[in-house]
Amino acid sequence: MSEPDQGPVEGMERFWETTPLAAMTPEQWESLCDGCAKCCLEKFEEEETGDIIYSRVACALLDLDTCRCGDYANRARRMPDCVTLTPAALAYSRWLPETCAYRLLAESKPLPTWHPLITGDRNSVLEAGQSLYGRAIKPGPKTDPLMHLIDWIR
Repeated sequence: MSEPDQGPVEGMERFWETTPLAAMTPEQWESLCDGCAKCCLEKFEEEETGDIIYSRVACALLDLDTCRCGDYANRARRMPDCVTLTPAALAYSRWLPETCAYRLLAESKPLPTWHPLITGDRNSVLEAGQSLYGRAIKPGPKTDPLMHLIDWIR
């Protein structure tokens, strides 16, 4: 895991409470990601209910040791199913975990108390049990995500 941050970034004091998602700077936007990596899991939408069902199978680009994308700059090109988050893409945010800052802010809800923007510590996600660290698996030629469904994503 990464070293703990020393506190909130200068000039970014609680910007998420006053700045609309569409008006955020790139630095502000990227800082909303808590690094949990839950959005990087294979998931399915239940046709009858619309519920999102997660598996433990991670995207092939996800570094399971850091819970970060191994090729963030090229992820959309390399992984066609990867969704680049934008304010417009958040119009349908149900596929994101309920704890995701992007989803929460799009739904006019507060960030969780363990979010790194609140705590100033990147490791607070892991300490709160919200990180995928040690809980996901890499995809493989014989890995069937349907055999690895989970119910602990919230």
